[in-house]
Amino acid sequence: MAEKIFIIENMSCNHCVMAVKKELSKLNLDSFQVEIGSAKINYDESKTKNEQIVKAIEEAGYKVRRD
Repeated sequence: MAEKIFIIENMSCNHCVMAVKKELSKLNLDSFQVEIGSAKINYDESKTKNEQIVKAIEEAGYKVRRD
């Protein structure tokens, strides 16, 4: 199992948090916690790929900071 914190740009309110949660809930994740500006996600890398998570966040209208 992997645990990763994704830094999410341009989030400013609880509506932003709910939009990201809605998209992440569509994925096969073990658990996730979304706050303004970040998401802490636990997932099985054999079932869900990092890029799928990034795409879901982007579908919600936000950009993931890539380090």
